[in-house]
Amino acid sequence: METITCNGSGDSSTIFYLMGIPSLPKCLFLPIFFVFFLLYMLILMGNALILVAVVAKPSLHKPMYFFLINLSTLDILVTTTTVPKMLSLFLLGDHFLSFPACFLQMYLFHSFSCSEAFILVVMAYDRYVAICCPLHYPVLMTPQTNAVLATSAWLTVLLLPIPAVVRTSQMAFDSIAHIYHCFCDHLAVVQASCSDTTPQTFMGFCIAMVVSFLPLLLVLLSYAHILTSVLRINSQEGRCKAFSTCSSHLLVVGTYYSSIALAYVAYRADLPLDFHIMGNVVFAILTPVLNPLIYTLRNKDVKAAITKIACPQ
Repeated sequence: METITCNGSGDSSTIFYLMGIPSLPKCLFLPIFFVFFLLYMLILMGNALILVAVVAKPSLHKPMYFFLINLSTLDILVTTTTVPKMLSLFLLGDHFLSFPACFLQMYLFHSFSCSEAFILVVMAYDRYVAICCPLHYPVLMTPQTNAVLATSAWLTVLLLPIPAVVRTSQMAFDSIAHIYHCFCDHLAVVQASCSDTTPQTFMGFCIAMVVSFLPLLLVLLSYAHILTSVLRINSQEGRCKAFSTCSSHLLVVGTYYSSIALAYVAYRADLPLDFHIMGNVVFAILTPVLNPLIYTLRNKDVKAAITKIACPQ
């Protein structure tokens, strides 16, 4: 039997083999392909409609919708980094990824998915200012401020994954490294290494805590202030109106962190490997699918703008 030696460090000659969902029968590959393809088309069309509606309608040129188009852009980007390769895997049996392609996919996926958390924080801050400081809203949420907030959210998470990606790329891998996943997720790639995985697993866990729980804490802090302010409103109608401006954002936050919790439980619980993989796949697809639906169905301004574009009179 041929012995496969382990490279001493990250080596661009390494080829990564994506195992997909290992116990999935091949007869189900085509149905899974069509499910993922349909979801991907929904993500592209739904988020593209929101982008077009916000850009085309002057009535939507407000801070809240400026941040919404950032969120929609991220939804398109985060799924485009992973889903096309998954579709190729299930339709064509294309399991291989080169060393640079795998680490580029890993970096982009984690950057874009974490960017959503920080954009959700900025959106929570926007709702906080609108409800708690309405008279100062035009002064505090200027176009320049909005651009700085969005840029800061993007740059922060574009920089955060770099140490983990670089350090992982320096680990030792077999000439053909088997990744038990549908794409190059950080933990799955680390587990494919023949180096000691403990330091990289710990680093990935620490970064995940920073980009998950810190944004969640800031969102909860914003809504604690919002709740306090709303409860001071005397009229029932006023309280309902204030809460209604936050409902879409709250649903998106709930969806985002529910999918993170599902992925985390799938990884940490004593479950079969397929559950670990599917938990992460759900995290990658669920939020981008639901975000356009939430904002289309729950936000009357976005719904009206999209309806007018889709059915012009």
